[in-house]
Amino acid sequence: MLSVGDRFPAFHLKAVVSTDPKSAFTEVSDQTEAGKWKVVFFWPKDFTFVCPTEIAAFGQLNEEFNDRDAVVYGVSTDSEYVHLAWRQHHEDLHDLPFAMLSDLKRELSAALGILDKAEGVCLRATFIVDPDGIIRFVSVNDLNVGRNPQEVLRTLDALQTDELCPCNWQKGDDVLHAA
Repeated sequence: MLSVGDRFPAFHLKAVVSTDPKSAFTEVSDQTEAGKWKVVFFWPKDFTFVCPTEIAAFGQLNEEFNDRDAVVYGVSTDSEYVHLAWRQHHEDLHDLPFAMLSDLKRELSAALGILDKAEGVCLRATFIVDPDGIIRFVSVNDLNVGRNPQEVLRTLDALQTDELCPCNWQKGDDVLHAA
């Protein structure tokens, strides 16, 4: 699995950005939103139970990520058509403010090393990637356990200080200074 300090792989994926079939589809690559921080999180499957809770929670924080010059991308190995159907049929996903990317060929998830060996679907992996394309944070949860988007936001805040941040540091708190 790729980790902190590694370059995030190049990718070019189909994505869903709305519930309207006429304007829902676009393409997103590693060069989209160049120069911004990226929060890229993966879930196992559409039309499941834990996944929409996480996706909706990231959606609720999207403006806060935007305020930090970060773009959020959600990814699974489902097709763009399955993403569209899920957005259309799940109330919490109707107005999702970020793109749902389709890694149907599993190229990005395989390059990252986050495919579950038994199921062949993405683990609940989260990556924070800096504007230079370097992975600065990785978190991976078991398929049955949802992640905490607030913690991802807190970690992004800490990374953006480029300072030493103690345990439980929150934006606005003092950073550590080496003696």
